Amino acid sequence: MNKRIMVVEDESIVRLDIAMMLKDAGYEVIAEAGDGEMAIELAYSLKPDLIIMDIKMPKLNGLKASEIISNKFNIPILLLTAYSQREYIDKAKQANILGYLVKPISEASLIPAIEIALKQAENANAYKEKVQEMNEKLKNRKIVEKAKGILIKQFNLSEDTAYKKMRTISMNKQVTLEKVAKHVISKYNV
Repeated sequence: MNKRIMVVEDESIVRLDIAMMLKDAGYEVIAEAGDGEMAIELAYSLKPDLIIMDIKMPKLNGLKASEIISNKFNIPILLLTAYSQREYIDKAKQANILGYLVKPISEASLIPAIEIALKQAENANAYKEKVQEMNEKLKNRKIVEKAKGILIKQFNLSEDTAYKKMRTISMNKQVTLEKVAKHVISKYNV
């Protein structure tokens, strides 16, 4: 699948040059913008896979626009700048910035930076999904443990017997163990 990229650069000739490099490399340039405000609007409506954004732009600079976009969406951003000053680098670390390129941009530096940024974003998303999955499992485990504790106390059962009772109901009714646990909690939790 072609990755959908948005280019945000106030200098139209530089923007056109970057867009052409991307298209030549097989990427789909879905939008171009000349300022941070337009970048935010387009990010909201198009949700690109990656945004390449200049730092110094009129109306709203690239760092502020990146921060606003990052707070709302999980879109990776690759910053472009003619400046390699420390203050810009430090500010760039705060948003969802996955790379930083100093102008003039060449295809030899742009394409590897894009590939790395896209891969890092993919890895970060996979980690986030795994963390959410683990949190969900932990939450469900706590519900089962709470229900088991209620059955132990309510019916003077052993821990093993309480668990087996819930598991048997789960299998017989063909519902999840968590659903059985939630029912036990709602019925017997006083």
